[in-house]
Amino acid sequence: MASASVVFRNLPVIKQSLIAIIGNTGLFVKFVCVLLIIGYGLSFSEAAVEVLSVTPGYLLPPTFWLWTAITHCFLEVRLWQVCADLVTLGLCGKLIEPLWGSFEMVLFFLLVNVCVAFISALFYLVVYMCTFNPEVLFSVQINGMAGYVAGLSVAVKQIMPDHVLLHTRTPLGKISNRHVPLCLFVTALLLYLCNLLEGLYTTMIGCGIAVSWVYLRFYQVHSNGTRGDMAETFAFSCFFPTVLQPPIQVVGNSVYSCLVRIKVCRRPVRRYDVGAPSSIAISLPGMDPHDAERRRQKALRLLSARLNQDKSGGEGGGAWPTLDDSPGSRTQSPLPSSHPPTHTTPLPPKSGKTVTIALPPESLELPSTPLAVPVSSSSSSSGTNSEVATATLVTIEKESTPNT
Repeated sequence: MASASVVFRNLPVIKQSLIAIIGNTGLFVKFVCVLLIIGYGLSFSEAAVEVLSVTPGYLLPPTFWLWTAITHCFLEVRLWQVCADLVTLGLCGKLIEPLWGSFEMVLFFLLVNVCVAFISALFYLVVYMCTFNPEVLFSVQINGMAGYVAGLSVAVKQIMPDHVLLHTRTPLGKISNRHVPLCLFVTALLLYLCNLLEGLYTTMIGCGIAVSWVYLRFYQVHSNGTRGDMAETFAFSCFFPTVLQPPIQVVGNSVYSCLVRIKVCRRPVRRYDVGAPSSIAISLPGMDPHDAERRRQKALRLLSARLNQDKSGGEGGGAWPTLDDSPGSRTQSPLPSSHPPTHTTPLPPKSGKTVTIALPPESLELPSTPLAVPVSSSSSSSGTNSEVATATLVTIEKESTPNT
């Protein structure tokens, strides 16, 4: 009663939040939400619950209440389940419906709910065959959207597998969309073992995960004409922790090989486009353009992060030597006195410029003494000019001798 009073006290806030979530969704999601609210109103009638819910003894022969396989999903008997279904439908509808389209959303909804109804009924039939308890067939009433919500979690895992939902300080680390289906099943199982939840929801969640994965993995038709999604990140073993993946992968491959032999499943077909601009382009079934673009963007982000990390790690080393050999590049600006001197790589010594003087053929021998150029006495600084001329000639003679 206390929880019910809290819910009714916060009903206006909950109403505004649900309207904001469902407001931008498609027509199909809004239609399902309206039917879900109507089904919650009918849940107060025991006759309506019996007629709209799936009863394993009535769905199977000889009665065949087949309509309950479609109507059971709209019937929720608890208010918190209705709110959880509405939030899940609104959030997942905004993500999935623009990518799949309305027809694929309707097909996925009907397929998952109908299969969950029949597989759950067969499960309770097997339980009856083991226990011979008639209450299993006629007292269990299967209703609600637990199976479809589990199927939506698998679809979200396929579209955005690496989106982080929660960071934890436990050994589990971060929880992303790839962990949601298994977390739902394990949570429902633990609550059932603690007598806090009916075992019906564990059965529906398990059936919803299995049916949605099989459909999305092998049978969903894409816009490019391919079927399913044969990506390694969407394998059945990826639903489990990394430690358990190798043995589960062995079992899954064996089952898949058996299904291929009896022609229930088909092997993936690889297409080679030898006329592509690149060398060879390989396309796998299930690779939609949006999926390929998402994975390409992820690879670019990882490459950019790696390059930035390498660049930041290389900034702590010495300066790169300059490759410019121009005279201006060798001129070093004086450092401020506050900065300590830096060690730089010394450049090789430059050889002085040489001047070659072409002499006439008859004068091949150079004088052994420096030549002095006579300067006219009319110059105002004859002594200075003669010294400069003599030094200049000496320099030329010393530099030009090896070249001759």
